Amino acid sequence: MKSAPPQRAVLFDLDGTLVDPRNAITSGLRSALSSHGVLAPSDHELEAMIGPPLAESLQSVSGVTAENLPSIIEAYRRQYRATGMASSAVYPGIEELVTELRRDGVLIGVATSKPEPLAVELLTVMQIHEAFDVVCGATAREDGPHEGKAAIIARALQRLGDPPLAVMVGDRHFDVEGARAHGLACVGVEWGYARAGELEAAGAAYLATDAVAARRGITELLDVAAKGECR
Repeated sequence: MKSAPPQRAVLFDLDGTLVDPRNAITSGLRSALSSHGVLAPSDHELEAMIGPPLAESLQSVSGVTAENLPSIIEAYRRQYRATGMASSAVYPGIEELVTELRRDGVLIGVATSKPEPLAVELLTVMQIHEAFDVVCGATAREDGPHEGKAAIIARALQRLGDPPLAVMVGDRHFDVEGARAHGLACVGVEWGYARAGELEAAGAAYLATDAVAARRGITELLDVAAKGECR
């Protein structure tokens, strides 16, 4: 009797990969910093903060201190929940991509540096939460040390039952590096917030300009993983 093929899985980053948070995050950060008397960086610099842990990004801003950091984060989160989430948008083709993967029996998870409850809330507001088998985000305090993307990916894989074949999809080098820590290849999406050459330098195995290309990359990398019989 022929055995069942090994289970396949795909992990997606959230901000910059599934959802475009540009206006929500940049305007929220500018407001939170200004309310604490801190001059906000340029839009370009604020956009570079999309992806990494929030506290880590804010600590690079002149005027942000260990004392005012928790209050700035709290102010940002208040505004984000009040108006920011609703101003975010699912990227074109993402819903179709996820639907196709589910139809093909692929397990689908989210692995994001965003706090886990906030990630669930955002996906719910975007009306795509039910499309994912698991949603894993940061569990530590935002104003403290961050556990890192590799740890979040590890938790997502565990919740999915440690599938033998898996790939990561993300828009920043953190996603590529976190995936590599677990022997996973990563589809780097170019519609997010990576700087020019960032994904290539990090070692993304496939670059996608849109959701259709991402689907091709996912299929190709899962097939490559299957030939090697696992991660």
